[in-house]
Amino acid sequence: MQRVVRILRAYWMTIGALFALGALVGLGWSALQPRVYTADASGYVATVSSDGSTGSALAGDQLALSKVKSFVDMGYWRSVAEAARESLGVEDSPESLVQRVRVSNPVETVNVRVDATGSTPESARDLAEAWIRGMTTQVDELETGGSGQGAVRLIAGDSARLPTSPSSPNVKVDVAVGAIAGGVLGVVFALVRRTFDRRVRTVEDITAAVGASVVGVLPIDKELANGRAVFSFTDTHDGRGSFAHKEAVRELRTNLQYVDVDHPPRVIVVTSPLPGDGKSTTAANLAVSIAATGQSVILIDADLRRPVMGGVFGFSDDVGLSDVLASRAQIEQVAHQVDDHGRLFVVAAGRTPPNPTEMVGSQRMQALARKLAEDMVVIVDSPPTLAVADAAVIGSWADGVVLVVTAGRTTDDMLTRAVDNLSKTRGRLLGIVLNRAPLRGPDSSYYGARYGGAYGYSEPDADTRKGAKRTRGRDRRPSSVMGAPGATGPRRRSGTASDDARVGASGEVRRSRG
Repeated sequence: MQRVVRILRAYWMTIGALFALGALVGLGWSALQPRVYTADASGYVATVSSDGSTGSALAGDQLALSKVKSFVDMGYWRSVAEAARESLGVEDSPESLVQRVRVSNPVETVNVRVDATGSTPESARDLAEAWIRGMTTQVDELETGGSGQGAVRLIAGDSARLPTSPSSPNVKVDVAVGAIAGGVLGVVFALVRRTFDRRVRTVEDITAAVGASVVGVLPIDKELANGRAVFSFTDTHDGRGSFAHKEAVRELRTNLQYVDVDHPPRVIVVTSPLPGDGKSTTAANLAVSIAATGQSVILIDADLRRPVMGGVFGFSDDVGLSDVLASRAQIEQVAHQVDDHGRLFVVAAGRTPPNPTEMVGSQRMQALARKLAEDMVVIVDSPPTLAVADAAVIGSWADGVVLVVTAGRTTDDMLTRAVDNLSKTRGRLLGIVLNRAPLRGPDSSYYGARYGGAYGYSEPDADTRKGAKRTRGRDRRPSSVMGAPGATGPRRRSGTASDDARVGASGEVRRSRG
C-alpha cells in the first residue's frame, strides 16, 4: 500500500488532469444529447359499493388492490397506445409511443401512475394525459363488457403538470461519472506506467535490480543543474552548494571508508553507465571532501576521450595522464595542487591517444596508481562503463569501483549491464551512488535535509548567496576548493621548475621550496 500511495503521489498531476478531462467530457456529452422532458399523470382504481356499509368498503378496497396490478400491465397494451395516438392526432406508431411511457403502481396504493417523455414539456404532458385516458377507456370496456357499470373502474386524475426542466440528460450525474471515470483511468495509467517503468528512482529500486549496496544518495543541487561545480567542505556558509548535497558527499566519503575497515580502498574508480550521470562531479567533490579530513588525495582524470577535470578546476586538459604514460612528462610536472594545504592534487587527462583502453590498462598505469596510493588516496575518474571498456579495465586492478547512476534516468537494465561489465573483469564494486535524487516528493531517498536546520546547517541566507555569485562572476574557477577567497588559480603549472607542489619519482608528493 505504501508503494501504491507513493506511485499515486508521483502521478497526482496526471490523475488530476484526467479527472478534470473526464468531467469536461461528461459535460460535453451532456451538451450534445437531445433534451428529454418527463411528465406524469395518475389514475385512481375505485370500486362501486352496493350498500355503503363498512364491510362492503373493506371488500372493495381489497378488490381494488387486486385489480390495480392487472391494470399496470394493461398500460402497455396496443389498444391503449392506439387510443392515445388518436387522441393526440400524431403519426407516431403505437410501438414508438409505448417506448416513451412507463406505467407503475406506487407501493401499497390503488393508484396507477403514467410517466411519459417527450422532446418538449407540452408533448410529455399531453402524452401522459392521453395515456391515462386511454387506460380508463380500456378498463371500462373490460369491466362492463360493453354494457352496464362494472364493479371496478379507473378514474383519471388531474391534468399532468408541465415539467420545468429536462429529465435527461442529467448534467450533474454525467459530469460526476466522467470525472470518476477520468480519475480511475488516471490511477490505472499511473500504476501501469510505474509497473513498466524500468528507471531506478529509489534505493529500493537499485537493491531490487542488482542486490548491490547503495553507499551514497546525492540530492538535486541547483548549482549542478547547468554544469559541473566543486564545493568547499570546510566552510558550511560559503554560499556555494546546498547543505544537503555537501552532507550527502560527506556520507559517501564515510561509507567508503568503512566498506572494508581492515583494508580500506586506496585506489577508487568512479564511473557511470552512460555519460551525463554526474560521475566527474561526484569524483571531484569526493576528492575535495576526503582532502578536507586531512588526507592527501590525488584526482586522476582517466577519461582520455572526453576529459573534463581541467575545466572543472580551472586549468588546461592538454597535458596530463596520457603524457605521463607515454613518457613525455613526469607525474610531478602534471600534478596540480588546487588547495592551500597541499592535500589535494589533480591530474588532467592530457591529449587523446589512439589507444585509450590499452593505455589505462597498462602496467605503467597500474604501477603509477599503486605508487601514488602509498601516500595518498587515488580517485580515478573513468569513462562510462556502457560506452567503452576503460572503466572495466581500470576496475580490474583498482581497489574498488563506485558506480554513479541518475535517479529517474538510469534504467534497471543499464544498471545490470554496468554491474555485469565490471564483474566480468573481476572488478570490485564498492557500492552504487544514486545521484540527483529529489529532496521532496514520493521518490525522495535523501532525508538529511529535514534535520540540517536543527544543527545550524540550514541553507545560507540571501546575502551570502549574492556574495558568492559576485565572487564567481569575477573568477570562474572554483575558488572555494583552492582555499582562500583571494586565490587566483592552481598552485601547479605544467612544465615549470619553480612550482609549489611536486610529485617525486617515488610517487611521494612534497612541497618545493623554490
